[in-house]
Amino acid sequence: MVLEITKYGNPVLRQKGAKIETVNAEIKKLIADMFETMEANHGVGLAAQQIGKALQLTVIDVRGAQKDRPSTLELDGKPADIEEIMPLVLINPEVTPVGEKVKGSEGCLSFPEIFGEISRPESVDVKALNEKGKPISFRCGGLLARAVQHETDHLNGLLFIDRMDKKTKAELQDELDELQAQTKLELKKKS
Repeated sequence: MVLEITKYGNPVLRQKGAKIETVNAEIKKLIADMFETMEANHGVGLAAQQIGKALQLTVIDVRGAQKDRPSTLELDGKPADIEEIMPLVLINPEVTPVGEKVKGSEGCLSFPEIFGEISRPESVDVKALNEKGKPISFRCGGLLARAVQHETDHLNGLLFIDRMDKKTKAELQDELDELQAQTKLELKKKS
């Protein structure tokens, strides 16, 4: 089921997600709905906060963006094909930066039509549980590393605008203020 995307201005986007203790039927349904929602909105990643749930859960699939923005993957210290782990579910992820910071363009489904250059480590080590509740670990670079970091930030209540330099954020401030005001108005109507 395609769920509504939580937009900037909704307080749930600033909440740190609760750890998931068990992968039960409810979590499996949520994962399926999140993939459907992400695909319907042409995203490469979606965090639980973006559908209104403060949980340590994100889904990622960079396969459609591989031509323009390649990714690297290492499993057990050896290069691997991205296809081996896509689509990707990360539960309670721990992300450790291992590369130099590089700038790259980012957008976010919670910020429609807003993009900015963000500096992030080029590579990261990731430890998490998968959709079966089994431990997984890998090193990734390129777009996958950027997506993992972006989504993990969401799980900790951080947004990509928090990582923008002052000049970029200042250039987008009017759009951000408008989106935030619009979201708050919609939330008020619903309550």
